[in-house]
Amino acid sequence: MADRESLGVARIAPGVATLDAAQWNALAEKDDPFLSHAFLSALEDSGSVGEGTGWTAAPIVVEGADGTIAAAAPAYLKSHSQGEYVFDHGWAEAFERAAGRYYPKLQVAVPFTPVPGRRLLGGSRQALLAAIEAVVTQNGLSSAHATFVDEAEVAEFAARGWLARSGIQFHWLNRGYGSFDDFLAALSSRKRKQIRKERAAAVEGLEVRALRGAEIGAAEWDAFWTFYQDTGSRKWGHPYLTREFFNLLGQRMGEQCLLFMALSDGRPIGGALNLVGADTLYGRYWGAVEEVPFLHFELSYYRAIEWAIDHGLGCVQAGAQGEHKLARGYEPVMTRSAHFLPDPGFRRAVADFLAREDEMIAAELEWCRTALPYRSSE
Repeated sequence: MADRESLGVARIAPGVATLDAAQWNALAEKDDPFLSHAFLSALEDSGSVGEGTGWTAAPIVVEGADGTIAAAAPAYLKSHSQGEYVFDHGWAEAFERAAGRYYPKLQVAVPFTPVPGRRLLGGSRQALLAAIEAVVTQNGLSSAHATFVDEAEVAEFAARGWLARSGIQFHWLNRGYGSFDDFLAALSSRKRKQIRKERAAAVEGLEVRALRGAEIGAAEWDAFWTFYQDTGSRKWGHPYLTREFFNLLGQRMGEQCLLFMALSDGRPIGGALNLVGADTLYGRYWGAVEEVPFLHFELSYYRAIEWAIDHGLGCVQAGAQGEHKLARGYEPVMTRSAHFLPDPGFRRAVADFLAREDEMIAAELEWCRTALPYRSSE
């Protein structure tokens, strides 16, 4: 597929794993572990995406005259809307009621990862967007969806007429705290007491370990896989990620893996897995085989905050949704996505929906800000 907006040629690669790792990583954001060749290829090599998953890797690359990658986008052909965290099931139903075929669609995203980041890698962003649009129109796809787009890229999508959609996540922001107690001191007295009670109850009779890199061995990965399966089965019906993915994650990104594990009499009963970025701790997966009050909050939220403070990180991202995070000091942050819908009637209908949704998002964001537990918010 020739790209008329550049001197290069755009093509669909059979997977990120087939592309040169050094060239891909040179384009990707170094601070974002999820855009790395190691993470994306681990999804493919482990079978977490690929045949039978509804996620077919189709990264779009623009190559220069010398054959090197000048721009790229992590992209997937989707036969469903699972694992995206930006919900378009209603759009799919409406399009198909109008005798359209919504699937397959093109998803520009990191699978199963609601982490805001760049989606247009490299300098030829408009050429790359033109290539993405060409993939959709030339292959008769219903749409393309770039989810959890970095705010700095929103204008690039808007320049080509993509529809913008907003959402809300909850991130903890380090306001220069020297310790967890400094963070607690910034909260209202009632919230401060509540968190202390929750933390004490969560760890009563338990040992909690923070394991990183080589400290996470085969036994720890096996235990965590059991935790992850339990959560995945309850949330999605079946886990998205395979057991092999965690092996590859440990092998390829070991020092970026941080596991908080709770043990009872030496036996692992719960854990929360994080990835360490340059200035952000990303909470990704959690699970437990025993019900312990507040253990989820302790491992997924409080330990992450404490670790971030101790290691000088500026932010903790603990996944999608979750207004309950407000009471734990996580603040509302706007997320963005962009949508290319070539059918004019469908585009008008979605644009009307988004206009109404934007009003609700704005009202929710304002309410969340008033519900923050900080003394300065009272």
